[in-house]
Amino acid sequence: MTMRIVTMLAALALAFATSAVTDHPTRAQTADPSEPPVTSEAFVDAADATSAADCCGNDPDEEVADESDEAQAVDATADDDLRARLTPLQYYVTQENGTERAFDNAYWDEKRAGIYVDVVDGEPLFSSTDKFDSGTGWPSFTRPLDSDDIVEHEDLTAGMRRIEVRSAGADSHLGHVFPDGPEPTGLRYCINSAALRFVPAEELEEEGYEEFRSLFD
Repeated sequence: MTMRIVTMLAALALAFATSAVTDHPTRAQTADPSEPPVTSEAFVDAADATSAADCCGNDPDEEVADESDEAQAVDATADDDLRARLTPLQYYVTQENGTERAFDNAYWDEKRAGIYVDVVDGEPLFSSTDKFDSGTGWPSFTRPLDSDDIVEHEDLTAGMRRIEVRSAGADSHLGHVFPDGPEPTGLRYCINSAALRFVPAEELEEEGYEEFRSLFD
């Protein structure tokens, strides 16, 4: 009697264990046999791919390199255009922060009425109404036509402290400004002729600068 009870209990335990396995299959048992198993190596490969590409699926390093190459190509083209349009002296002064010779330049002794524009982009910068003889051998002005068109930077080159003057539009090096000019400003904008182009008063309308004609009426 006791042996029959033990045998029956063993049979019930075996049936229960088999049922548990059948009712709760593992992830491997439910996987499509046609698909390869997912391994840790697959997750590593996926992580590497994500880190090497941005959200758009592009390699960020490659994209930056391409943009950098394009920017360099644009800069090179612009520089070639400037070299073609400017004389060597004009390029040296405006692009390389050079200085022309005193008393040996186009406008140091210019006395005609008119305005002076940036030789690079034609932006109006100075007027003959503000020009004076500083005795330095360079064109000198008490003020610009519009202070917004001038940018000033501290210049510590040549063993001295000076204030460099550049054009706001084309970023051309123009010269320097000093606090030793005449009234009404007390300033002396000492400018390289090579950075300027002179437009006579009688040609302002023709050149597209008619808004400055009233300065000379």
